[in-house]
Amino acid sequence: MTPPFDGQVCLVTGAGTGIGAAVAELMAARGARVAVVGLPTDPLQDTVDRIRKDGGTALAATADVADAAQVQEAVDRTVAEFGGLDLAVNAAGIAGVESLLHEQSVEDWDRVLRVNLFGVFHSVRAEISAMIAGGRSGRIVNIASVQATNPLGRRAAYTSSKFGVIGLTKTVAKDYADRDIRVNAVSPGITDTPMLRAGGATADMIAGEVPMKRVAEPIEMAQAAAFLLSDEAAYITGQEVVVDGGFLLRP
Repeated sequence: MTPPFDGQVCLVTGAGTGIGAAVAELMAARGARVAVVGLPTDPLQDTVDRIRKDGGTALAATADVADAAQVQEAVDRTVAEFGGLDLAVNAAGIAGVESLLHEQSVEDWDRVLRVNLFGVFHSVRAEISAMIAGGRSGRIVNIASVQATNPLGRRAAYTSSKFGVIGLTKTVAKDYADRDIRVNAVSPGITDTPMLRAGGATADMIAGEVPMKRVAEPIEMAQAAAFLLSDEAAYITGQEVVVDGGFLLRP
């Protein structure tokens, strides 16, 4: 049986750890050639090595998504080595400092927005340009968050950035639907990632509020993203798919 993404090229940002790494490995397992994108300090090669060990094809490309030029270089390298770009998942993100707004530094606010929102803008812009230049249809998934619409507090920059990602996703989906480029968002609930584990006691408290009484595994977010990239979701665009174990249903 032919893998569902056989012959297609997929770029994943934030692919060194967490959701991004799970997406990259799943897409490779399903036949895609994958560009694993992240910071120079990220364990990108570890993700690539796991993919190759399982018989997949991948390359590592370093880029800070807050820098448009670096993102463009990563996309250009992907196209040069793999012959084009069909699919993308933009998973790079940071939490920032937990604080009340009047105590938050301008520098932290700026960094969170530049990575989480500007980074998605830079990525989607470069990805769509590559898809159009190659005469291909396209499928893009942006990773947002349940906190975009149900903030936990003390995370104004993070919440604002993820709310922006959803708005950007919907607008771009509308603008490019007639070019057969679909754009959707996955909003994860509480997921076992390095970002969550860095939250300490706060993270433990939040996890206790999930109706399903467990946190998600990164692969569960990757599976949702893979569905939206697949032909099974051929008539779905501009949507936010919440994968949260019922977190938004809590009182």
